[in-house]
Amino acid sequence: MSTEDSPAGFDLDGAWRLDDRVAIRPERFGALLYHFGTRRLSFLKSPALLTVVRSLAEHPSARAACTGAGVGAPELPRYRAALAALAASRMIQPRSR
Repeated sequence: MSTEDSPAGFDLDGAWRLDDRVAIRPERFGALLYHFGTRRLSFLKSPALLTVVRSLAEHPSARAACTGAGVGAPELPRYRAALAALAASRMIQPRSR
């Protein structure tokens, strides 16, 4: 198991991006993500999480993307867990800064 599989091990201060093989379909509840390489489907259960995921490549870290989307410190553990799950399913991947 990699550290990305665990919410506590997900590096919020690392640089992340959406995998190139992932398509996003916005929905009222958030979005559906489909990975064409793994053929996996993921649900983003909030519009704010969709904003975070879409903006990962524009920020130096996942934490900065969360801050930019208006995610406060009390909400960070929940967003870390969601991002960890997306990393484990290869929807998002680390990038060099």
